[in-house]
Amino acid sequence: MSAALAAAAVLLIPLTIAGLAVINAGLVRSRNAAHLMMASLCAVGVGAAAYIICGFSWQGLAGGPASVISVAGRDWNWAARQPLFLSGVNVTGFAQGLAVWMQILCVALATMIPLGGGAERWRLSAMCASTALLAGITYPLFAHWAWGGGWLAQLGVNYGLGYGFVDVGGSGTIHCVGGLTALAMVWILGPRRGKYSADGLPMAMPAHHAVFALFGCLLTWAGWVGLNTAGALLIGAIDPGRLGLVGINTTLAAGSAALMTAIVTRIRFGRPDASLTANGWVAGLVAGSAGCALVPPAAAIVIGLIAGLLAPLAIENLESRLSIDDPGGAVSVHAIGGIWGLIATGMFARFPMESFGARGRSDVGQWVAQLVGVATLLGFVLPLSYGLNRLLDRFLPQRATPEGERQGLDLHELGAPAYPEFLTHSDEFLQR
Repeated sequence: MSAALAAAAVLLIPLTIAGLAVINAGLVRSRNAAHLMMASLCAVGVGAAAYIICGFSWQGLAGGPASVISVAGRDWNWAARQPLFLSGVNVTGFAQGLAVWMQILCVALATMIPLGGGAERWRLSAMCASTALLAGITYPLFAHWAWGGGWLAQLGVNYGLGYGFVDVGGSGTIHCVGGLTALAMVWILGPRRGKYSADGLPMAMPAHHAVFALFGCLLTWAGWVGLNTAGALLIGAIDPGRLGLVGINTTLAAGSAALMTAIVTRIRFGRPDASLTANGWVAGLVAGSAGCALVPPAAAIVIGLIAGLLAPLAIENLESRLSIDDPGGAVSVHAIGGIWGLIATGMFARFPMESFGARGRSDVGQWVAQLVGVATLLGFVLPLSYGLNRLLDRFLPQRATPEGERQGLDLHELGAPAYPEFLTHSDEFLQR
């Protein structure tokens, strides 16, 4: 029964990937929409290949061969030791094959996130190379620490910090890793041409298709239920009887976040903003993932409300105060929303005895374990992502040429616009 449920849940995950692609395409200007969808396809292909070639070798499966360091009499698991190309995995066996398939989809989802941050000025070839670094190095390392029995998961056993770092649905492992990679790319690429005036004030560059962005939210919702369900069964080893709670909490977190963002933008701008509300919806899904099977419904609402408040405020302040030009809201939605979700899990989670055993735990200790995971993301994953992509930029320039940005990447890199029968908007009126 559990195996069938897990397989059905994994089948839904591609809807999340499709939803994010459609949202990102809707949030950019029309002359870059086809390029972003093309980049999404390439990211999935490159990410899956890089993960199978070498990424899985670093991540592995819980209980598999690993590199262990003994410190003060305690064993710390730092990296898996698996052959390349899945040579050491029985992919024809149902359990292992399903687990690897889920991880391929998770890494594909993580590779989609930086595309929103680097949209409209990120060259396709450089994006593919950067995706290979994310899928082959950055993601599998942190995923092993959190999901593969690594040192973050061992914090409970080694230091009595609750049950160790807990991230059932991937708020940190998928979304923070992807969101912090997006932040690194935004810093490297710089803002879009014409985004800031001579005085440094941000200029509005509205989304070209609000319907795409909002429809993508519905796709992500369906896929996210599958993602969180699969995570609860295959990663969290949660009893199948709690899967109804997973669906309830996933929906409540997304819905409450979207409502909060609509209210905030209504107060801030005089009317609800559709594109920011779409970002708020996804922020709620991101924040609610880590503890989707472990928090009561009331807590899921609180988690969503705070995520829906943080997303628009973070987007506005990062843009105006730090000159972070993030067209898809990847940093605010996935990085900040994911960090909040990890912290909220330490605050609100109630661990079922049937899944986590009867040993004692400290609520304070669990919260500390979550903070250690957040510190690792900020102190290791972000510098690693920035360093790898900065090095890549020296050999393969990441940013498109000024002419390519002015013309639009649809024409410049693909040779055809997304909407050939319509006149697309121009930014000739913008001043440098």
